[in-house]
Amino acid sequence: MAHTQVLLVKPVEGLGGEGDQVRVRAGFARNYLLPRKIAVKLDAANQRHIDALKKRRADREQAELNGAQEVARKLEKASLAFAVKTGEGGKMFGAITAADVHAKLAADGHLIDKKKIHLFTPVKTLGKHTVKIKLHADVSVELPFDVVSENPIEPVAVEPAPAAERTEKKSARTKKETKE
Repeated sequence: MAHTQVLLVKPVEGLGGEGDQVRVRAGFARNYLLPRKIAVKLDAANQRHIDALKKRRADREQAELNGAQEVARKLEKASLAFAVKTGEGGKMFGAITAADVHAKLAADGHLIDKKKIHLFTPVKTLGKHTVKIKLHADVSVELPFDVVSENPIEPVAVEPAPAAERTEKKSARTKKETKE
């Protein structure tokens, strides 16, 4: 099983980022990485290329981190509220999901990838809740939001049967049983 050393020019999922020197199978390098210009063969002539790629990668990662921190500062100032329809006793119809949070953030002007919003279970109760938004490997934000009813909450109307009726029904039933 022949292996070869290559230098990645672009990030490859599960293999490495740009500027990484990786050891891969010769066929994978020859048939996939090299023809698509995702990698170059590792030799002494590519040393300058390696340094340039590492610098570009460091600059890109720093820019991503700075951008994520800026978005985090904006999100900390944001407040979300969801008005939902409720039935008797404040029971919600439906639930608030990560897609709903994403739509609300997009409506407020925060452009965040839906995959970065981590709401572990759909919210099915009224009140205050939090959602975790992971913007970068080093930056995440806990965003609080409120779920309120858009119509007044009506208490659940439970009509207990009066004690006299229950005993009359029971006695009538026992009389029928005794006649048979």
